[in-house]
Amino acid sequence: MPSSIEWTDETWNPVTGCSRVSPGCDHCYMYALYPRLKGMGVRGYETSPDDVRLLPERLQTPLSWKKPRRVFVNSMSDVFHPGVPFDFVLEMFQVMQEAASKRGHIFQILTKRPGRAVAWWLRHEDYFPKGWPARIWMGTSVESQKFAPRLTVLARLPAPVRFVSAEPLLEQLDLTEWLQTGKLKWVIVGGESGAGARAMDPDWARSLRDQSVKADVAFFLKQLGGVRGKRGGEAATIDGKHWREMPNLD
Repeated sequence: MPSSIEWTDETWNPVTGCSRVSPGCDHCYMYALYPRLKGMGVRGYETSPDDVRLLPERLQTPLSWKKPRRVFVNSMSDVFHPGVPFDFVLEMFQVMQEAASKRGHIFQILTKRPGRAVAWWLRHEDYFPKGWPARIWMGTSVESQKFAPRLTVLARLPAPVRFVSAEPLLEQLDLTEWLQTGKLKWVIVGGESGAGARAMDPDWARSLRDQSVKADVAFFLKQLGGVRGKRGGEAATIDGKHWREMPNLD
C-alpha cells in the first residue's frame, strides 16, 4: 500500500508481527498500528503484534504494480525475524528479483537482525548465480553506539546498496568506521515521535550529516521527531536545509 514514510513509495507486508530486540523498538509504530488494523478486520492482524504471521497470498503483489517504485519490505515485521522460515524468505527474494526485473522496482529491506540475514544468504546464495539481486537494498537499524556493530555484520552481505537507519536516534553516533570504508551507501536519520517520544538532539543529526558528506554517502533526514508531531516533510531541516538524498545506483 502507498506509504507515508518519506524514503519509500510503497510498503509490502507478506509477514506481520514482530518482537522487540533493543531500545529502539520500545515505541515502535507497529505496536500502535496493530490494534487499529485488528479492529478494522484487516487480514494478518487478528491476534497479538507479537505473533509473527506469514501471508503467502501477498507474495505476488509487487508483480501487479506496473509503475516502478521503491518498496519497503515488511514495514510491520522483520524479514529476518526468527519466526520467518528461511524457505519463506527465499520465496520473498525470488519474487523481489522477478518484480525488479519485470517492473523496475527497488526493494528496501531493513532489519535489526543482520546476523540472521547473513546466515540466510550463506545457505541460499546458490539460488542467485548472478549474485545478490542489484535492486534489493539491505539495511539495519542503529539507534545508539552500542548497536553500531550491526553494521559490521551487515557488511558481510554483498548487497550493492547497504544502508543504516538511525531512527529513533537516541544518542550521538560515530559511524566513521563504516562510512569511510565504503560499507554504507545511505544514512537515514529520524527522531522518535508519538506518545513518550525520546527527544533527538539536532546536533546528533548534524554530526551524521557531516560524517556522511565527508564520506560522500547519501544522507536523508526523515524527521526531527516529537511527542505532538514528527516534524517531517517540510519541517525536517538542519540549519534551514532539507536533506533527502538517495543512493547513486551507477
